[in-house]
Amino acid sequence: MPRHRSTASRALAFSAVLLALLLASCAPAAPTADPSAVQTQVFQSALLTATYAVPASTATPAPTLTPSLPPPTPTAVRTPPALPAVFQTGLLRAGDLPHTYVEDTCQYLKNRLDPNKSAPGTVVMPIMFHSITDGEVTKDNQISVEQFKQLMRDLKDQGFETVTAEELAAFLEDNAKIPPRSMILIVDDRHYAQYFEDHFLPHVQENGWTVTNAWISTPNSTQDLIDSMAGVISAGWVDVQAHGVVHNIPIDNSSSEEFIRSELFGSIEFIQQHFQQTPIAYIWPTGSFTKRGAEVAREAGYRLGFTVNPRGPVMYNWVPLAEAADPGRPSYMPEGPIGDPLMVLPRYWDTDAHLHIDTVRQIGKEAAQYAAEHRQTELDYYDIICLPVTGEIPPLAP
Repeated sequence: MPRHRSTASRALAFSAVLLALLLASCAPAAPTADPSAVQTQVFQSALLTATYAVPASTATPAPTLTPSLPPPTPTAVRTPPALPAVFQTGLLRAGDLPHTYVEDTCQYLKNRLDPNKSAPGTVVMPIMFHSITDGEVTKDNQISVEQFKQLMRDLKDQGFETVTAEELAAFLEDNAKIPPRSMILIVDDRHYAQYFEDHFLPHVQENGWTVTNAWISTPNSTQDLIDSMAGVISAGWVDVQAHGVVHNIPIDNSSSEEFIRSELFGSIEFIQQHFQQTPIAYIWPTGSFTKRGAEVAREAGYRLGFTVNPRGPVMYNWVPLAEAADPGRPSYMPEGPIGDPLMVLPRYWDTDAHLHIDTVRQIGKEAAQYAAEHRQTELDYYDIICLPVTGEIPPLAP
C-alpha cells in the first residue's frame, strides 16, 4: 500500500481518539460511576478502534524491470554468382577445344586474380625445330637459314620473349609471372654445340633469349658429342630436356610397361649423368603418346609433355586439345582422352610458325578482354566462397 494512505489512516484514528476524550469530558457524570474509571474505559475503547482502523503496512517493493533487447539483425545471405564459362575463340581449328586442368576453383581464381602473377591473356607459343639448313630445303621438317632468321625477326617484332621449361611449368601450374607474349623454342634431337651457336646464339645474345634442346639419350652418343653439348648447357642459354632413349620406336598402345619405363626413366638417368640436370619435360618421340605413358611420366617426375600437334598457344589453365581424330589431319593423335593436358601440350612447326604469330597474339588479346569483362563476377565469387578457405588475394607488391 502506498505510504501516504497509511499516514492518513493514522491521522484519522488519532482524531477519533481525541474526539472521544472531548466527548467524555463534556458528558454529565453518572452518580454511581468513578470519573477516572469512565475516562480510562473511553480511552481504551477509542484506542482499540484506532488500532483496528489502521491496518499494518503491507508495502510491496517495486518490481525490477529487465530491459528488453531488440532482436538481433539477421545476417544477409549472399548468393555467389555463376562463374563465366571457359574462354572460347573462333581462331582455333574446328575440333581443337580449350581444356582446363586446375581442379581447385578457389586456388585457380586466387592465382588468376593475384596482381603479382601473370595477367589474364598471357600466352605462350611453343615452337619446334628439327633442321635448319644452309642449302636447299629437301625435307618436310626442314627450313632454310633465311626462313629461320625471318621467323626470329617476326617473333621479336611482335614482342615475344623466351621461357625455359621450368618457367613454363611454373606458369601453367601456378600462373607464375612470365612475359605476356612468351615462347619456348624447342630444338628436337641431338646436335653439336656449333649448330646452336651458328643459328641461335646471335638471337640469344641480342635478345636475352634461351633455347631448349630435346635430347635423345641413346647410349650410342659419342663422348665428343656429349662434351660439345655439355659446354652450351653449362653456359646457361641451352636448357636440356628429354626426348626418349630409342626415339625411333614410339610409345604407343602396343608398348610394354618395361619399354615405357625405360624410355622415360632412362632419359632422366642419362641427362643427370652427363649434363648434371634433371629434365622436367618429355618431348614425345614421333609425337606418339598414351594414357599409360603419361601416367608413368608423372611418376618419373615430369611436369610437362609436348606433342607435334599444332593446336594453338597455351595459357594458364587453358590448353587446346582434340577429343577425337581429325580426318583432315590423321597424323595428329587426339590428346583429350589422356586426361592430363599438361602432358600433351601442342607445338607449332617451324615451317609455318610465322603464319600463326598474329593468331597467337590475337588469342591473347581476346582472352584478356574476356577476363576484364568477367573480373567483378570472379571477385564476387571469390569473396563469398573462397575467401574463408584460401584467404585474401595478395596486394600488388611494391
